[in-house]
Amino acid sequence: MVQVSTRTFTLLFAAWAALVWAGVASAGLSVDADTMQLPGLELRGMQAGIDPAPGGKGVAVKLSADRADIPALGWRKVGLALAGDLDRDELGRYVFAGTVRLRGAPGGAMGNANVRMVADDAANTLEVSITQDKSLAQVALPIDQPTHAQITLKGLPAGWLQGLLSTVWSGRTTTGRIDADLALDVLDGGVQAAGQFSLDGVGFDAPGGRMAGHAVSGSGRLGLDSRTDGTSIDLDASLRGGDMVLGPLAVDLPSHAVQLTLAARAQKGDVAIRRLRVTDPDALQLEGELAFAANGDLSSLRLDRFNVRLPAAYGRYGKGLGRLAGVDTLAASGEVTGQLTMDRGSLTAFNVQTNGLDLAFSDGRLGIDGLRGSLDWSATGDRPATRLGWRALRVYTIPNGAAEGTWRSSGGALRLEKALAIPVLDGQLRVLGLSLRPAAGTGERLQTSLALTQIDMAAFCRAMGWPAFQGKLGGAVPSLRYVDDRVELGGGLSINAFDGFVDVTGMTLSHPFGDAPVLTGDIALRQLDLALLTSVFDFGSITGRLHGGIDDLKLVGWKPAAFRANLVADEGGRISQKAVNNLTSVGGGGIAGGLQGAVMKLFKTFGYKRIGLSCTLKGDVCSMGGLGPAKDGYTIVEGSGLPRLTVVGHQREVDWPTLVRRLEAATQGDGPVVR
Repeated sequence: MVQVSTRTFTLLFAAWAALVWAGVASAGLSVDADTMQLPGLELRGMQAGIDPAPGGKGVAVKLSADRADIPALGWRKVGLALAGDLDRDELGRYVFAGTVRLRGAPGGAMGNANVRMVADDAANTLEVSITQDKSLAQVALPIDQPTHAQITLKGLPAGWLQGLLSTVWSGRTTTGRIDADLALDVLDGGVQAAGQFSLDGVGFDAPGGRMAGHAVSGSGRLGLDSRTDGTSIDLDASLRGGDMVLGPLAVDLPSHAVQLTLAARAQKGDVAIRRLRVTDPDALQLEGELAFAANGDLSSLRLDRFNVRLPAAYGRYGKGLGRLAGVDTLAASGEVTGQLTMDRGSLTAFNVQTNGLDLAFSDGRLGIDGLRGSLDWSATGDRPATRLGWRALRVYTIPNGAAEGTWRSSGGALRLEKALAIPVLDGQLRVLGLSLRPAAGTGERLQTSLALTQIDMAAFCRAMGWPAFQGKLGGAVPSLRYVDDRVELGGGLSINAFDGFVDVTGMTLSHPFGDAPVLTGDIALRQLDLALLTSVFDFGSITGRLHGGIDDLKLVGWKPAAFRANLVADEGGRISQKAVNNLTSVGGGGIAGGLQGAVMKLFKTFGYKRIGLSCTLKGDVCSMGGLGPAKDGYTIVEGSGLPRLTVVGHQREVDWPTLVRRLEAATQGDGPVVR
């Protein structure tokens, strides 16, 4: 191994901030070396040649190396070729002008660059200038201390710095250009740098896609101290434009300046930001600290102060956190202040205040207006009671009135201290008890008990876009739980409608705020007045009482996916000609018992003993049935008296969309549709 330290007639060149020495100039001199080690640089398979320059002025220098390693820059196994003329100017300085070509350098750095070096032995200085296309890198350093350099970069491709960044980060730069004025010191086992920089459209990403950026621009000051045991970074920057992903945070930077100040420590892939300050004047101000694991996951977060102004803050910074909380879309306006902490991706404490906030989640399925007050919660300690209320609340298009509750944190749960009465559709929803566990990523997140009294069914139907049913809705829900991403209803609801009752039991609602919520449950019908029911749907008149049920109901995205329906009227009554035709159409059947069409026209209504119709939906096919088997089908209507009427359904298997079209046609499109 050859170690070079001679100052006289020594030629140095820089690749970013590293140095290469060339040998003594003499005519026809050539040097081969298996290995040559210089300060911060090791060359292997080196060849150097010095010949008289054309015209007799100076010498022509060529230097190549099969492998050049510059650990401080993260450059390994880089091929090197340097060629040019070396001469002395009128001031006695050594001047080298030529080209440098690197092979395998990160980002294609200096693949074909022009280089100019000026060595002033009297002033103990070396200046190196490298240009390629629109990029310029200038290095100035003392000859007797080549580990210290002043560096100026203009229009440098961000990818050229990939090697240096790889010493402190597992990610990579992808696009953009950088300007900088830096002081660089190469240390034993590390590097220190400090100075000013600016970014133009810089992109970056990291393994796993949890950290990435695109078209980020800005400027600021940077301090970097990289050692074998880790790297410290101090940053004071002003960023404009572009977008970033930082773990669960999705950032869409505005065109105006966002001030970012941080002090970070990177070690074995983990990043701890010990001091963080963000100032986006019309959207977000915060101070605190956070940490990311090596895979990009947010491992801890502590916000000592935050001020959020909506909707700007959500559009620029909140979408990723919203998706993490299961909220795909959010419309919001107002302001929120407070403090917040997280550990290993879970909330550990928050204290939030608002003087007026409007929120609408998941395309309006849940919304709140005029939210006012505060909440104070801790996963470990008890907190003082707070009050929080609202002017209006909307749940799946159902409007709720103003209410205010008293809340207290204890044992990791946020609890309602006393019953809360909420006006709903001329009636009342009483929240008898409520316990919320904000830190629960899985398992039970919410538990409550409810009571509904005197809810007006006509108003409820209008809210749902249904024909107006008459009656009142009421009932008690002794237990409603939000477990994982599923709402479970204990007990049931009893709806007083059509002079009878509709009982809902065993209800669950999965993914309630997603694009395709899944509703399951059972519905029992008791003594519904068919005359009132058929008048609402314009189905044709039927008198009597209806009972039955819809079991194993499953709606996906509020559309039926499966159920077992069985509807029976077995106490007798009258049925109109229009209702007979509609039942016949729904069942795909016809008139039996020899009743001719001409006779049918003579009567407007007919007596019946029983009516029965069933449908089991599985996939897109409904298996039809009725009161019992009949020739070539099943009986839907069993008549009584004269003329004796029997309606038979012939189609056992009916395509569900076809059946829906028949029902819509039977009711002239006025039936209830969940929206």
